[in-house]
Amino acid sequence: MLEGFKSLHPVVQALLATLFTWGVTALGASVVFVTRTVSKRLLASMNGFAAGVMLAASYWSLLAPAIEMSEAAGGSSWFAPTVGFLLGCGFLWAADKMLPHLHPGLAKSQAEGPQTAWRRSTLLVLAITLHNIPEGLAVGVAFGAAAAGLPAATFAAAIALAVGIGLQNFPEGIAVAMPLRGRGLSRLKSFWYGQLSGFVEPVAGVIGAAAVLMARPILPYALGFAAGAMIFVVVEELIPESQASGDTDLATVSTVLGFTVMMVLDVALG
Repeated sequence: MLEGFKSLHPVVQALLATLFTWGVTALGASVVFVTRTVSKRLLASMNGFAAGVMLAASYWSLLAPAIEMSEAAGGSSWFAPTVGFLLGCGFLWAADKMLPHLHPGLAKSQAEGPQTAWRRSTLLVLAITLHNIPEGLAVGVAFGAAAAGLPAATFAAAIALAVGIGLQNFPEGIAVAMPLRGRGLSRLKSFWYGQLSGFVEPVAGVIGAAAVLMARPILPYALGFAAGAMIFVVVEELIPESQASGDTDLATVSTVLGFTVMMVLDVALG
């Protein structure tokens, strides 16, 4: 099955991989069909796990290949990854300031970005959508990089990244759908909004893969960009949200576990 998948065009690979990660988001959102509430401790552990996965993926799947590619090109090993990394962080910072959004667990009055009369459900979806842009982009860039035939970026590593992103998307679907269900929305509407937040991943994945295929020299920059955007999400949102319940030990252990799982996936498969 993997051999058949490997024979596909890299853009199609990126599309299918990000459709998988979107599907896991929808799976998380589907929890609203069986329960109305989820333990805060469980959500804290899930957010911690997601943070660990993204931290490990940012290095092993993105920054390390970017550094190796820069070295192989004969230039500075740090310049392109550093520039890309800072641009990725800057992009998410700017989007955070310009797009109205509301993080799960907060009152509508605590929404970030420009003031708006948009509904709470819309603001929640936008918050998770911001998370999912760099995730989809990272998967797309990884498949595009693997297609370039460089030893630093392999097809197996791209698969590992997609699996890792999928694992951490499950709590994201819950994080949107469950608060809406708790506030009285129907199961179907809560699920709809929860899965909707992951829709951007296939779009970003296709763009990422197509961009690096059309302009191979930007690969180290693109990998660094995706890593920077993901690290920004981890530091700005996932770690604070995992610690918000007060059970810091559980959140920390979950982060370590997520990091370990992604590291094993990437090193073993890549």
